[in-house]
Amino acid sequence: MKKLDRRNFLKKTSLSAAALATTTVLPSCANSDQPVAESKGKYMGDFAAPKLETVRAAFIGVGNRGGDHLKFSAMLEGTEVVAICDLYEDNVKKWADVASKAAGENRHQNIALYHGDENKWKTMLEEVKPDVVFVATNWNNHAPMAIESMKQGAHVFVEVPIAVTIEEIWDIVNTSEATQKHCMMMENVNYSRDELMFLNMCRQGVVGELLHAEAAYIHELRWQMQDEERGTGFWRTHHYANRNGNLYPTHGLGPVAQYMNLGRGDDNFKSIISFSTPARGRKDYATKNYAADHKWNKLDFEGGDLNTSIIKTDIGRTIMVQWDETSPRPYSRHNLIQGTKGTLAGFPTRVALEGGVEGLTENHHRWVQGEKLEALYEKYDHPLYTRLNQAAKNSGHGGMDGIMVYRIIECLRKGLPLDQNVYEGCFWSAVAPLSEMSVAQDGAPQKFPDFTRGQWKSTKPLAIIS
Repeated sequence: MKKLDRRNFLKKTSLSAAALATTTVLPSCANSDQPVAESKGKYMGDFAAPKLETVRAAFIGVGNRGGDHLKFSAMLEGTEVVAICDLYEDNVKKWADVASKAAGENRHQNIALYHGDENKWKTMLEEVKPDVVFVATNWNNHAPMAIESMKQGAHVFVEVPIAVTIEEIWDIVNTSEATQKHCMMMENVNYSRDELMFLNMCRQGVVGELLHAEAAYIHELRWQMQDEERGTGFWRTHHYANRNGNLYPTHGLGPVAQYMNLGRGDDNFKSIISFSTPARGRKDYATKNYAADHKWNKLDFEGGDLNTSIIKTDIGRTIMVQWDETSPRPYSRHNLIQGTKGTLAGFPTRVALEGGVEGLTENHHRWVQGEKLEALYEKYDHPLYTRLNQAAKNSGHGGMDGIMVYRIIECLRKGLPLDQNVYEGCFWSAVAPLSEMSVAQDGAPQKFPDFTRGQWKSTKPLAIIS
């Protein structure tokens, strides 16, 4: 495995869309089962922070994702956008203007703006002292920015993944426990209509005892390589080239992990095995679309086009997790949960229950799908979706982004535990470096570190919040 000079690497990364140029990006391959030091803080599993009457929010990285979070946050009652930081001045000015017009009541008129230097975000934290920070930058900046934000007294909400190495994940856990600040990875798919409905059905025992899950993120994104100087592809392409594993597991894994209560009293992640296909698609795309001396044609593209991983839990349940952002195939966020009484599946949405679904199918050999699903939505739609769908409908990804941000602000203002605790984001993100270790060792099992230090057994399952 190639070595990573992390300090030098961070100097070359951006806050939002610039970054990796020629730097190798590889996670540490240190033993994931090494002894763990005792926590110097308090367990954060069911943590509820003191109420914030007004949530003073700062944003680091306002490309597409960060800008969308800012826009929706600015419209919510009880929020104030106090600072925006990005490498690029045009991004900062654009989203400051959006924020100033969003609420229609002059709530966001004195926004501190920072741009043009790699370390401006640190200056922002020191000068503004926000209550919360939203981080939507390139992956390698997530952990350093989250950790420093907590140290500066802010709760932090980080785009996926929460970190790229096991060491960084432990640093996030230790800092959150020591500072008693939230660090939530913003897994928006947990707030999609179907995933919320499936959670509700699982909680009601509709599919019986949960035994197996499948989760995937299949999204052909070779076109992002057009971002040659600025944009997501500018830095993300180097991850595809230099890392071999499941680099983006959380969209599929997050929902099924919450169906199963993983890390929340019932069960937890135990081990993972992982295999990748040969790496072909990215190299072929670069050869076809760029000159021979182009920077993309100077990369080796070591990461396999498709990765398949199998997770085993403490009580023996299984989860298949797949990732493919290269192959020419339709988008799929495959989402399946199988129990002793039936199966729920996504893309397309389908339901099969033993004995059939009353009034819709005669047995489990036929799916309920298409127009027939309306009866199930009417019966099992999650109350959170029912309450917030209209308010969030104009936000990103069909409204799931808005429901997520709404819930973040709501929990902070009411002093409630978040829907996703710091450990969940850490377990879900750990799949990436652990899968890389497994692939490098020809599929050898890798043990999940217990980021809760055994305290997951006392953590309450996520309730059906209304």
